[in-house]
Amino acid sequence: MPLKRRYLMAFAAAIAWLLGSVPAMAEPPPMQDFRAFIASLWPDAKAAGVSRKTFDAAFAGVKPDYTIPDLDLPGRPKVDNTGQAEFTKTAADYLSKPYLEKLAVQGRQFLADHKAALERIEGLTGVDRYTLVAIWGRETAYGSYHPPNDAIQMLATLAFVGKRKDRFHDELIAALVMLQQGVPRLDMKSSWAGAVGLTQAMPTEYLKFAIDGDGDGKIDIWRSVADALAFTARQLEAKGWVRGARWGYEVIAPTHADCSLEGPPDARPIGDWVKMGFKKAGGRPFTKAELSSDAYLMMPAGAYGPAFLAAQNFRVIRLYNTSDLYALFVGNLGDRICGGGDFATPWKSFSQPKTRTVAGIQSRLQQLGFPMDKIDGKIGSNTRKQIGLYEKSNGLPIDCWPSERVLAHAESQAARR
Repeated sequence: MPLKRRYLMAFAAAIAWLLGSVPAMAEPPPMQDFRAFIASLWPDAKAAGVSRKTFDAAFAGVKPDYTIPDLDLPGRPKVDNTGQAEFTKTAADYLSKPYLEKLAVQGRQFLADHKAALERIEGLTGVDRYTLVAIWGRETAYGSYHPPNDAIQMLATLAFVGKRKDRFHDELIAALVMLQQGVPRLDMKSSWAGAVGLTQAMPTEYLKFAIDGDGDGKIDIWRSVADALAFTARQLEAKGWVRGARWGYEVIAPTHADCSLEGPPDARPIGDWVKMGFKKAGGRPFTKAELSSDAYLMMPAGAYGPAFLAAQNFRVIRLYNTSDLYALFVGNLGDRICGGGDFATPWKSFSQPKTRTVAGIQSRLQQLGFPMDKIDGKIGSNTRKQIGLYEKSNGLPIDCWPSERVLAHAESQAARR
């Protein structure tokens, strides 16, 4: 056999073996199933006040988009965080100093340009102008980013085959109500998760909190800065915003403390944290009011970065977007716009683990009796805390960070049971 042909046959055999070793993606649901699902929505839409004309026009030509994250499809990994920067970047990368500095400069100019509206909204809701501007900057870079997706298509896909069908069913019905109320279909451009408007909020939030912020007699969160800011402020106010309080504080932890203390379940008065040896970064003492307020320890990179005491307003920002990194980004950007600077403690060198590694650790720790409420591959405060407690109970170095080292150890322990 000629040498060239032999190489080609060997190459073809290798490719065939590789393809055979990778599970093929199953065919997505047939289009008729999607159409049947859309038809099943009509009673709920009608009950919400949506006309048949609006309903039919909304779904005309709409097809599911199976490329977006968070779908429960045959052949797709059950843990899938593709496309979500909060879960695919390290804290150091997500909280990029150059990007934060850039947004802070733009934010100070934005603050000056919209001073009157921001002061009025702050007076009415108690939500400080710096946080509002920071949210605007994080969501759409002060309006320069325009989401490319059709909100109805995104929400219909997520309600049809998403992992959180009930939630997105409600969001889809709310989006139809928005159309019924006169929101132009061309304005219904969204993120992959269906968030709309200049500050990117879900349709159910729009129906609850959108108001006329500029007094022109209409609500337009797509073009009116005042309307968008007032809408965001009302959401934060309703979620429990504390007027005049900070989101939280960067702290320096004492040497005898570690990241296994992290998380909302260990919230306590800041005065108690001070008694344990925690100090505000920068050296200034906490005020009397601050000492009496509750906060929990939050270390988004485990032992590889800064530590924070997350207060009530951090929790509120996190309710706006369920991510520690998002809330920290907004809090720090607001501080920078107000004149603050970078974090006092530098980020150490560390890598972002693969989603399957995080999910594997969560699964094994749950099996070993550690309270792990979700197996989702996301590095939240409880995952970091439980890793720290596992490391502590097994005499391992405590860094509270998901790694192949921790996974291998936990798998060996689980195998002995």
